[in-house]
Amino acid sequence: MKIVAVEPIGISVDLAQELEKKFKILGHDFVFYADRKEDEPTLIERMREADIVIVSNIKLSSNVLSHCTHLQMLSVAFTGIDHIDVAYCKEHQITICNASGYATMAVSELAIGLMLDIYRHITLLDSEIRQGGSRGACLGRQLYGKTVGIVGTGAIGCKTAELLLSFGCKVVAWSRTQKQELIDKGVQYLDLETLMAVSDIISVHVPLTEETYHLINASKLALCKPSAILVNTARGNVVDNEALAMALKQEKLAGAGLDVFEMEPPLPKDYPLFNAPHCVLVPHVGYATEEAFAQRINIVLENIYAYLSGKVINKCL
Repeated sequence: MKIVAVEPIGISVDLAQELEKKFKILGHDFVFYADRKEDEPTLIERMREADIVIVSNIKLSSNVLSHCTHLQMLSVAFTGIDHIDVAYCKEHQITICNASGYATMAVSELAIGLMLDIYRHITLLDSEIRQGGSRGACLGRQLYGKTVGIVGTGAIGCKTAELLLSFGCKVVAWSRTQKQELIDKGVQYLDLETLMAVSDIISVHVPLTEETYHLINASKLALCKPSAILVNTARGNVVDNEALAMALKQEKLAGAGLDVFEMEPPLPKDYPLFNAPHCVLVPHVGYATEEAFAQRINIVLENIYAYLSGKVINKCL
């Protein structure tokens, strides 16, 4: 089989050469591209002859996939697969395996970091001191004792809840399925409307589906306390960011921290949240740590080795 890594995903040139030798011993070809290209003509050229493709969050449309007549398996170096035309893959029996779990701790820690940044004005005060300023009248807030609503208790939501419990927060949650291990730790499950109303901090951790598109919208935000803040490290379209910007501007919400948006950064200059107050924005970096990338490569390769041996692990489709 021909295995193609269409982007580096943290694989060094040395590791790529090592993998080429290992796959050659197993009777397979390994092709590695050390740069990331997202335009469809380049993707088609790189993937055209591949049986197995390694890709992270680059969009793979039906147009790209339709040119890949040998394609049998996608080893996705990412947790979500909403950037891939899943319907096409299902119709053409292309197996998709993701790297679920590689960035659980990384994303959870960033969610906590955004909460702390908003509460303690870290980004704002950094700018102030560099311009010769001081604390002035700035007054921060503490996580301790706050009620935090976790929207979605998958792996990342659960880990974020555990970290917040360590900070002395009261944690409530909403999710399709309730986790007994969280309940045993004192987490209370609520309906989403009640969670939005009682929480000091809302932290979003659901995947993007038809049901969760704009799950957090204007009507949900209207339920929040004016002192509440919202953090989204899940998927951009789970939150209606135009409604969020309006809520911040009208002081119906005290702050927001986002790592994800409707599109991948760079964002347009007129993006609505750029002019919203008390808003900390980072360019989709929740998963991007040295430790997570090392784990991601291991999972991606494990998925491929398993597939080649007739087994399938971490299968999404």
